[in-house]
Amino acid sequence: MQFISPNGLERPVRLSEKTRLFAYESLNRKYGLDTRKTPSVTLDSSEGMTELEKYDTAIRKIVTEAPVRICDGELISGAATLGRAIFHEVPAVYNGKALFSSISHLTVDFESVLKIGIDGIRKKAEESLSRHIGCKEEEFLRSCINTLDSFDIWHKRYLDLTDGRLSRVPHKPAETFLEAVQSIWFTFAFIRLCGNWTGIGRIDAMLGEYLDRDLECGRLTLDGAREILAHFFIKGCEWVSGGDYGSGDAQHYQNIILAGVDENGAEVTNRVTYLVLDIIEELGISDFPITVRINRNSDKRLLRRVSEVMRYGGGILAIYNEDLIIDTLVKNGYPLSEARSFANDGCWEVQIPGKTFFVYSPFDSLQVLQKTLKKTYSTYEELYSAYISDLKELCDKIYTAFTSSFEADNLFEWKRQPPCTVVSIFEQGCIEKGRSYLEGGPIYNLVSLHIGGVPDVANSLYAIKKAVFEEKKASLDELQLALASNWEGFEELRLHVMNKYKYYGNGNAEVDGIVAEILDAFADICDSFNGKCGYTFPAGVSTFGRQLEWAPLRTATASGRKSGEVLSPNLSPLPSTDSEGATAVIRSYCTVDHSRLASGSALDLKLVATSIKGERGLDALGGLIRTFIDLGGFFMQPDVASADLLRMAQKSPEDFKTLSVRVSGWSARFVTLNKEWQNMIIAQNE
Repeated sequence: MQFISPNGLERPVRLSEKTRLFAYESLNRKYGLDTRKTPSVTLDSSEGMTELEKYDTAIRKIVTEAPVRICDGELISGAATLGRAIFHEVPAVYNGKALFSSISHLTVDFESVLKIGIDGIRKKAEESLSRHIGCKEEEFLRSCINTLDSFDIWHKRYLDLTDGRLSRVPHKPAETFLEAVQSIWFTFAFIRLCGNWTGIGRIDAMLGEYLDRDLECGRLTLDGAREILAHFFIKGCEWVSGGDYGSGDAQHYQNIILAGVDENGAEVTNRVTYLVLDIIEELGISDFPITVRINRNSDKRLLRRVSEVMRYGGGILAIYNEDLIIDTLVKNGYPLSEARSFANDGCWEVQIPGKTFFVYSPFDSLQVLQKTLKKTYSTYEELYSAYISDLKELCDKIYTAFTSSFEADNLFEWKRQPPCTVVSIFEQGCIEKGRSYLEGGPIYNLVSLHIGGVPDVANSLYAIKKAVFEEKKASLDELQLALASNWEGFEELRLHVMNKYKYYGNGNAEVDGIVAEILDAFADICDSFNGKCGYTFPAGVSTFGRQLEWAPLRTATASGRKSGEVLSPNLSPLPSTDSEGATAVIRSYCTVDHSRLASGSALDLKLVATSIKGERGLDALGGLIRTFIDLGGFFMQPDVASADLLRMAQKSPEDFKTLSVRVSGWSARFVTLNKEWQNMIIAQNE
């Protein structure tokens, strides 16, 4: 059984042979292919039903008819066994068509499941219903009760087939480590069985106390706990089924957060933190992308262990700058205790778990510059001002589009939205208010505008500033003609702008300053929308691989790139232009005031395997992480992968089925990326 490392390192062995076999079978598609055999359930009729009644009927059919899967030797039970759930749909059809799309980009309230159980959640729903009889909230709250009844039906189907591990949980509060792990998994499996993709959140913060108690009373050993937790991660691979999925087959947003402080400021890092790192190091499971919260006081042992696991590659571990993010959230109005509890939405956008509605709206800022450059300008300042004006115009349109979610005469009153009761019962505020997740139910309701292509815009503006307005190599009219002709006939000028200047990612204060200036202006625009409607609009920066789909829509750039080229990912430099090393990349990225970007901004950092080899390599990697924290970074996703190994996997995919790479907020098995995505990842790792 080989668990491949993109860095070619041999992985350690700590888990039992039986658990390793379970992992190998799951990663090699055994359960994912089984799930594909039963795509969905079918409704006999939906005539005369309200949308909520259709939804409740669909959920009841799902829990009643979905196959029950008990894997040989599994230590925890529950499985999402309907294939259409893999594709972001409620897996129920009528006349051959899916009835409802599903929900993602959230982390639900597993903490309450552990502390009060499903019975406690039912009690809250019944009490809220009693307060809202005869009100418009009544129909939603009855749907909550119906959904909890469906949960009970599904639970009983498993209870009858298992050895008692489900006899108390998740209905009652968990008392042991096994019960706590089982409680989180079974709830998670129910949510995803119904088509929704949720993050897990702070697993070590949730489970640490249970493990400590079990160890202290001798109920469990550390090795036994590692086996139980490994089965949680292995079960999370149940949708692995191979094939070509464009951006990969592991993109289900089931992210995990490790370490950092709790709501009272005490350090969370515990035995569970290190068990998770052990499991990932050994099995290389990429289906739960993990972000470690690092602060200025983080223990050296944690930083060392993170570095050891990170250098195996696969991009499974990423880094949050905890100090900066907490300060940013407090600056944006969150109470300190809430800010300290942050997790993410299933990629890396920050939110308060179990209390937040989140959606993001991405756009390409380079295409905005293309529009700006259709006019002429006498100074660089005039050009830059026009660009920011065009940027604001686009953002205003995005804001206006989201106001359609509200009543015309009240932008704080949501219109009726599609049903999503399954996630709503696990989001604080929904039951209490009698409002669904999509109708303002959660405590925090966020719409994040996500700007992409900023490094490309800054590089272009810098090239124009230098070549046109300072060096007079060409007039702006001549440059515009060169871009319109895709640089045909202007090769000398193109080579000049490509090779003469040091672009973003090399510690060039002038171009880095343009990036920072653009993002300050963007944050100001987003701030201007706050308080105008029921959503808050935190600024964010991302591409999430959209530089591929944007490429055909982009004309030639003033920095010498031709139309259709795939350019910068997230807030990272364009591959091949960062010639000064990883520290220079971090310094360029950290020129930005990331405290203005409450939703987040990602730095992709590709590392050469030889640079982090041996003891000196581990020290170097730990030093890079410390530099990132000290200079004020937000989120960093390093990866170590050999371009040569990736080419081998491209040619012989059957030999590399479990090889994972970081994509953008998630990791994917390389062979499930399509050729276009594979080539982009290879180029980034040259």
